[in-house]
Amino acid sequence: MSISAFSPARVLVVDDMSPNRELVKQVLSSDQYHVTEAGDGATALELISKHEFDAVLLDVMMPGMDGFEVCEAIRKNPDNALLPILLLSALGGPDDVAQGMKVGANDYISKPFNGVELKARLKASVEHKRLTDRLGDIESVLFPLARMVEARDENTGDHCDRLIHMGLVFGKELGLDYDQLESLRRGSVLHDIGKLGIPDAILLKKGKLDGDEWEVMKQHPAIGAALCSPLKTMRGTVDIIRCHHEKWNGSGYPAGLKGEQIPYLARVFQVIDIYDALSTERPFKLAFPKEKVIQIMQEETEKGFWDPELVDRFLNLLNTRGEDLKRPESSKADRSA
Repeated sequence: MSISAFSPARVLVVDDMSPNRELVKQVLSSDQYHVTEAGDGATALELISKHEFDAVLLDVMMPGMDGFEVCEAIRKNPDNALLPILLLSALGGPDDVAQGMKVGANDYISKPFNGVELKARLKASVEHKRLTDRLGDIESVLFPLARMVEARDENTGDHCDRLIHMGLVFGKELGLDYDQLESLRRGSVLHDIGKLGIPDAILLKKGKLDGDEWEVMKQHPAIGAALCSPLKTMRGTVDIIRCHHEKWNGSGYPAGLKGEQIPYLARVFQVIDIYDALSTERPFKLAFPKEKVIQIMQEETEKGFWDPELVDRFLNLLNTRGEDLKRPESSKADRSA
């Protein structure tokens, strides 16, 4: 992806010195950029509250609010969490750079700056933001579709929201990095999105599915993976969607993967998924008590269904910090997709 001439990057240049703003405008004078100016921090914050920007070039040494204070104020609004902020300053010491990173800056460019370097760093920041924005747009389409599946199935309740919370707790316990936690979060919502391709007569059937119907139902992981696999940013999530019904001993579906052939994040997801199924009330069963849940998970692991090491880690977490796995009451009103 590159900055398109048909969609210029919207850049806010904040500097109390007019000649400095003019210099930046000259460096960025092309169809790739649309530059807006602000002569002080208060004006910059007002502009950001009213308009969308792809990046902010922010001088540090300004009267009133300095650049560090402005940057910190921008970051206080969650809507601006991903807005790239590049600090420009003659103060280029290690402490100044560290202070800039502490208040939320993405980059720190020393004055006098090199025009080629400035454009290169700005271009990288803008393209990263636009890629992130595209992902947000993708989620805004896919997540409601996945929620439709959840809403159609009266048996699951707030299944996805519970999985999001448990995945975060268990994932942190396992030391997963940010990208892995994000894949697990998305997988918690999207794992059954392939059921959109399953006929209602099968998906909503009361009672046991016959052999032919079950073969159709078993297609939903492949359908969901095919829907999401073109999205490169969802590779880890696609592993969860495709493989969440595989089993450690190779008896699962759709591919009959065995052991570590099953992607790691899919195995992590399986553990929280089965725990949620056992520990929550459904129309056809009561919630099993903790002791019964542990017994069943251990028995199924001995049969070869789940990764034994991950089950051991999860059950240790359940025994030592079980309350952490429960979604806080305050979040239940907010469906955190």
